[in-house]
Amino acid sequence: MGYFLQTRRGKQEGASYRIVDSRGPWFLGASPLHVGFAGCYLAIASLKLLAARFGSAPCIAHVNITGRGSTVRKVILLYVARLIGMRYILHVHDYDYAAEYCRHGALVKSLIATTFRCATKILVLGVRDQGALTRLLELPQDQVTVLHNAVPDPLPDFPKVRYSEGPFHFLFLGRLSARKGVPELLRALASPELRSRQWRATVAGDGPIDEFRRLTNDFGISERVNFPGWLDQSRVGALCSDADVLVLPSHAEGLAMAVLEGLSHGLAVITTPVGAHSEVIEPEVSGILVPPGDVEALTGALVRLIEDKNLCQRLRAGARSRFLEKFDVRAYAERLGQLHMRLLSDPRNVRGIGMEQRR
Repeated sequence: MGYFLQTRRGKQEGASYRIVDSRGPWFLGASPLHVGFAGCYLAIASLKLLAARFGSAPCIAHVNITGRGSTVRKVILLYVARLIGMRYILHVHDYDYAAEYCRHGALVKSLIATTFRCATKILVLGVRDQGALTRLLELPQDQVTVLHNAVPDPLPDFPKVRYSEGPFHFLFLGRLSARKGVPELLRALASPELRSRQWRATVAGDGPIDEFRRLTNDFGISERVNFPGWLDQSRVGALCSDADVLVLPSHAEGLAMAVLEGLSHGLAVITTPVGAHSEVIEPEVSGILVPPGDVEALTGALVRLIEDKNLCQRLRAGARSRFLEKFDVRAYAERLGQLHMRLLSDPRNVRGIGMEQRR
């Protein structure tokens, strides 16, 4: 959504946007201090919806939702929205919201279901989520729309993919965790098949870095694996420009931004067919899909790309083409902006409803 707002910045046509934060500072985590702050932010967000509802321009709320605390906040906030007659879009970003829904008791399920059923439109990251939520929550099919994630084009002046020199460079981007498949990646890199070949790896992201650094020491590959920690967008771009392959062997995803970053930079992508990944990666054309948790298959895919330079170059070119075809944020922004305008022009959007965007 940040990319969407950046794309919209400075444009005179279409809707205007205001961000409403219902959570508070991320760095407070789940501390007791955060609970108090979250209550204040939620109250302020509710007041902003109220002000927009009785403002001078038509509007609709675009509300992003994931599981856990996000669901609690949005159920409360959107109860307020319904009380004051404000229409809203629900945009689901969770890696498995159907599982999140199923883990709750009957009362919470009822509250979540009501929140979804009263939405004007529900946006999901892929076909899997569309089908699962439609069935679980008994939603009309036309209420739930797939909107794949997107990223900016990092190479607007470079229509052809550039290739790095030196040892083969594998790149992981994301939070370091078992869900993201980091243990399997390190085991694959430590396999006899990889040890005998020339490569280096960068495992970038936050999380228990020391734990995984110790694992590389145990495996005897610490000199070949770098853990730079969390990186800003410019440093991620620099890493992608230097890498050959983006590796993300996740066990669960919605649609990982890292996969799209890899496509946009023209990297060969090795990932798993979880979430919407199989809607993004065409096997042997724009990447390679391996079963989650399968170290042997992951090892084989890594070895293939080192050994077969023509395959790697073909996948890199295919990745870049796939990005330009469907995952450039400019097309995403155009589609989402048009949806907002259609809903704003709906006769049910009477004068006095305001517009809010929660990032």
